[in-house]
Amino acid sequence: MAKKPAGSIQLTSLLADFRLLLILFIAFRVMLLMVYQPLLVGGIERGITAGGDYLTYFQIASLSDTAGLPFRDWWSEFPPVWSYLSVLLYQLSGGVRGQYTSFALFTGLLMLAFDAGNLVLIRKIGSRLHGANTGMALAWIYTITLAPLVFTFWNFEPLVAFFLLLGLWWLLVKQNNRSALAAALGGLTKFTPALMLGAVWRFRERAAALRYTAIVAAVFGGVYLLLFLQNAAMTLPSLTAQFSKASYQTVWALIDGNYRTGNFGALEDRLDPARATIVQGQASRIPGWLRLAVAAAIGLFVFARARRFDDRGLVAFVAITLLIFFLQAQGWSPQWLVQIIPLLLLCFPTRNGVLAVVMLSFVTFAEYPFLFIRTGDTGGEITGALMMPFIILVLARTGILVGACVALYRRLRQEPIPE
Repeated sequence: MAKKPAGSIQLTSLLADFRLLLILFIAFRVMLLMVYQPLLVGGIERGITAGGDYLTYFQIASLSDTAGLPFRDWWSEFPPVWSYLSVLLYQLSGGVRGQYTSFALFTGLLMLAFDAGNLVLIRKIGSRLHGANTGMALAWIYTITLAPLVFTFWNFEPLVAFFLLLGLWWLLVKQNNRSALAAALGGLTKFTPALMLGAVWRFRERAAALRYTAIVAAVFGGVYLLLFLQNAAMTLPSLTAQFSKASYQTVWALIDGNYRTGNFGALEDRLDPARATIVQGQASRIPGWLRLAVAAAIGLFVFARARRFDDRGLVAFVAITLLIFFLQAQGWSPQWLVQIIPLLLLCFPTRNGVLAVVMLSFVTFAEYPFLFIRTGDTGGEITGALMMPFIILVLARTGILVGACVALYRRLRQEPIPE
């Protein structure tokens, strides 16, 4: 038998080295950012951020040069954390509309830092739920999964996922107060991390759940109270604008006849809070309150029927709550994959779980950007020969999410396996 060279690394020890994985994770993304650096040439976006929302963030943040601050002088459709953070990144990049590359680089590096945090949390949570080997395997799978990589340089979803996973981790290790703070900060970034409240009320004693809810309400409500006192008219749209959109990229959009992505009007519209309520498309045939009521009823059914109260059950409950919320929403945002993928991998660390993530990612990218990039001559609207593929993709994605909910519900109905 041939001797191994002195100092050689074995496959098992190589794959088990998390520090090496973290270095590869960060280095690969930094080098991609260097090779495909974001540029704005003649008003057209080039590089790794092309197709994402960075340019939109840059344009909105540019209002800080002419109009002032968000929630005081202009409204934003996003809660305050990202609204103010994007303005800060814009000003750090020079505060000049020609400095898009600097803004995109700063934003990309910041989102990379949070996504590296997501990788750490996936390993920690996976190891707690399924053992160290599985936790490390999930970290490798996340590293080579395309969607988190793409959306790191397309939007601020890694920041949202970080607060969600951080709050979940602290909840698992019984650091309830810290978890509540993470949920509140997540809610001030995008509302979905606050959905952990449902799991808290199901998996914690009433006193602990009340304290958790009070912390979330105090932080979230305190920040918004200050903003409303500053300018209520400009603050209100950050809570309501997303729900005022016409339906888009969902079964609800197919029913309503809306075949566009979700967006708002011109940049200047943010100077007038009345423009936040203008629907860009066909009005909903199924009222939002009815969708939400049905989702709440399904959620209460799952709440009452859950039988698994171990750590795996808690993560599954958070996952199914998130998916039910996404399914009832009038629109679908591809970047939601950044929140969904870690939870699916943590709940189903199997070949089928990985394949479900691959299929969900495939239909999502086939829809956007693959189909929508071909709508330039129709103003971004799906028409003609693109109509049927679009409908099939929307139904396929919805079916995958519904199937994941069914699998999660079955997991919650199982008795915990004795250690």
